[in-house]
Amino acid sequence: MTIVNRLTVDGRDYFLPEPVTELKASILTAIQAGGGYVNIPPLRGGPGIDILFSPGMPVTWSQIDVGSESPAEDDALAAPGAEDSYGI
Repeated sequence: MTIVNRLTVDGRDYFLPEPVTELKASILTAIQAGGGYVNIPPLRGGPGIDILFSPGMPVTWSQIDVGSESPAEDDALAAPGAEDSYGI
């Protein structure tokens, strides 16, 4: 089982490997500071992308199980609490 994190920013999806704890904190800090650039690392190699986060920007986190053998496991990820949303 492999978990991939999906960050959705203003309708665009970015897929990220674990861990994302530091990245989540950096995004929240940028938003709380009134705005700022945060580097979003790529899923596989490369420089990543800098995104300007600002208050009011829709930001959603979710986790996807890409190695699931049964649809029931996927449904559990879609349950309430499986996503963190920061629409600050």
